[in-house]
Amino acid sequence: AAAAAAAAAPTGDCKTPVLLVIGMAGSGKTSLLQRLNAHLHEQEKPAYVVNLDPAVQNLSFPANIDVRDTVNYKEVMKQYGLGPNGGIVTCLNLFATRFDQAMGILEKRAPQHSYVLMDTPGQIEVFTWSASGAIITEALAGSFPTIVLYVIDTPRCTSPVSFMSNMLYACSILYKTRLPFLLVFNKTDVVSHKFAVEWMTDYEAFREAVDQETSYVGNLARSMSLVLEEFYENLRSVGVSAVTGAGIDEFFEAVGQCVDEYYRDYRPLLDQLKAEKAAKEKAEESKAEKRVAHDLQSKGKVVLDAKDDGKGRVLDSDDDSDQDNQDEDVEEIELETGEKCFVFVMGGSGLHHQ
Repeated sequence: AAAAAAAAAPTGDCKTPVLLVIGMAGSGKTSLLQRLNAHLHEQEKPAYVVNLDPAVQNLSFPANIDVRDTVNYKEVMKQYGLGPNGGIVTCLNLFATRFDQAMGILEKRAPQHSYVLMDTPGQIEVFTWSASGAIITEALAGSFPTIVLYVIDTPRCTSPVSFMSNMLYACSILYKTRLPFLLVFNKTDVVSHKFAVEWMTDYEAFREAVDQETSYVGNLARSMSLVLEEFYENLRSVGVSAVTGAGIDEFFEAVGQCVDEYYRDYRPLLDQLKAEKAAKEKAEESKAEKRVAHDLQSKGKVVLDAKDDGKGRVLDSDDDSDQDNQDEDVEEIELETGEKCFVFVMGGSGLHHQ
């Protein structure tokens, strides 16, 4: 499917998919990325790896682009007097100011690789809801088929309330990024993700599980499940194990479907928005050119009447005959009204009196 999507991509467009790994702290994002990287190397299809977590101390995989090479997390906290989350946000903001250089490297190197894998900070909110996260995501989506991977800690979702919390967060990220979205239930070697798939497809099964919750949170989860029912219908999900590698083949098959969705749904919309923006800029430029041309060709005069309150009146004359008969018009006004008029003509050297 990924090969078919690449064949359908526009000529000259970079066809290497970008997998943006997002998830709650402890969901196994970095471990999953390591497994994906190792699997692709085994298939002799190496990936281009990017690390966007400035606070990580040791990476379990080599990164081609590392945010830590650009900004020093501890030094940023020290200089700006920030806490851990504030330091991560500031580091990402500083990195975003140079992300155009990273994009240049990606556009040059990505065609030589099968995928671009991007690891994000463990604190999910500092990337998904920050300005730098939006800048990075939109820049990637404008040049590459970008897929958002939302990694879920499956053992922690066995509670209906925790499951609903993850689904609400996934829904908010989906509608914020508006990119192809894939739910990745990690750690299936500990707990199978079949219960989650059943809850997403069978409302009655989820209601029976929620009925065991007697608190108000259970009532909220029951109500929200009805709201998210349509959300589940258009959502892809897959179960994997970053430890054993189970489900990796199904994972890449789902990624190929997401790439198809990017070229089918997202890319036409992006091209339409770009065309509308270009047309608007062209119209504004043409309007400005016409305004300048009109000002250069205008033969306007400022007339101050002796009986007026001192405010000027602009008279535009597009007909050359008005200029020729200028003096005669002034004499007729003086004869008919008996009032004296002063005519000032704008010339190349300033304001002249006639």
